[in-house]
Amino acid sequence: MEHGFAKLSRGTDTFAGLLQAIGVPMPHVMAWISVLTEILGGFAVLIGAFLPLVSVPLAALLLVAMFTVHLPYGFSSIKLVSVTAGRAQFGPPGYECDLLYLACLFALVFAGSGPLGVDDYIRRKREAAINN
Repeated sequence: MEHGFAKLSRGTDTFAGLLQAIGVPMPHVMAWISVLTEILGGFAVLIGAFLPLVSVPLAALLLVAMFTVHLPYGFSSIKLVSVTAGRAQFGPPGYECDLLYLACLFALVFAGSGPLGVDDYIRRKREAAINN
């Protein structure tokens, strides 16, 4: 969700400019689709709702980001460039975080959201309706 809110706070036109620069078709439409997918999909993951369904577009966004933006910068997500005036300056992130997010989505889809997730609540309601 944070990544979607960050894009939204900077303006979708800024993100659309980046998408256009890397050759994404219909960059303004894709910017909005990406922002909404990250915010709504992130919220669904947070509450454990419809995980197999929302994981597909989220994984697609991660793969696109990984191969079009982060891959050229290598694996590590933290690249210390310099320390000036007591502050660390970091370079562009690699694809490490993309792989971690993909692994988390994979685990949630196959292990489930857990007993506090919406998916488990729906499953329990269905079982109760079938058993009654």
